[in-house]
Amino acid sequence: MFFVVVIAPACWVVGDQAGPPEAESLLGRPLYPVSPGPKRTKLEADLEAARGDLAVSPRDPARIVWVGRRLGYLWRINQAIKIYSDGIKAHPDYAPLYRHRGHRYISIRRFDKAIADLEHAARLIEGKPDEVEPDGMPNAQNIPLTSTGFNVWYHLALSRYLTGDYTGALEAWRTTMKYTRGYDDNIVAVTDWTYMTLRHLGRDREAGELLETITPDMNIIENSAYHQRLLMYKGLRKPADLLDVTGASELDMATLGYGVGLWYMVSGERDKGVAVFEGIVAGRYWPAFGFIAAEVELARLRR
Repeated sequence: MFFVVVIAPACWVVGDQAGPPEAESLLGRPLYPVSPGPKRTKLEADLEAARGDLAVSPRDPARIVWVGRRLGYLWRINQAIKIYSDGIKAHPDYAPLYRHRGHRYISIRRFDKAIADLEHAARLIEGKPDEVEPDGMPNAQNIPLTSTGFNVWYHLALSRYLTGDYTGALEAWRTTMKYTRGYDDNIVAVTDWTYMTLRHLGRDREAGELLETITPDMNIIENSAYHQRLLMYKGLRKPADLLDVTGASELDMATLGYGVGLWYMVSGERDKGVAVFEGIVAGRYWPAFGFIAAEVELARLRR
């Protein structure tokens, strides 16, 4: 099985320690960037290309966003936030700058700032046509699945969820569902988080009703982890099967693991849930939402 419980010493760190950490975890551990390995050359080249594009049109807010996104893919989170902040000073009404800065505030565990940015972005896009958001790291079919509206509301809902504002999160998840554009990938991601939000609220019957439309043959391009979690909630997959997936990425394992851990918790098997959460935070992929959510659960238990 992938997950093990790790008893970490006080100096335990996450990532490849070099230079100052990007942030501190909710458990008091410094969070360092992880080397992208063989992908570094391409990621650095993409960043330089984005900077070159911005130099040609320095007042184009979309090009500012791309520099920030490319920095984020290299785990230079605080540099990305600064780029977005500088962009907001010049373009205070450009919603994608707030959407992306809000995302990166989640990465560094500044949920209050994320909520402020994303609520502002939601106001900016209200009543305006939605726009497809191009992928910086395209999926296998090279199909951009999400839009600005989807990402603003998705990240706002997640931010509220992470602060324990489950009522506010539920409202935002339901708004996010309006922006799924019919893609099963988006539907399973939003359904999964909505399900967990309802379970936190003790509204188990409503949570169960969400699973009625979830089937094994959905057309999933990139969100297989959320799909598998939903099938587990439905009883069509076993928790152990989700924790032992050959070839799964660190991101997917954090995503799968959080669903399993929370499933154990709400099913009354607290020790198993804690063990899975501890396994997640012993990994390296700390910007993953499943990793952050596992931290939230452990920090709450320790309080």
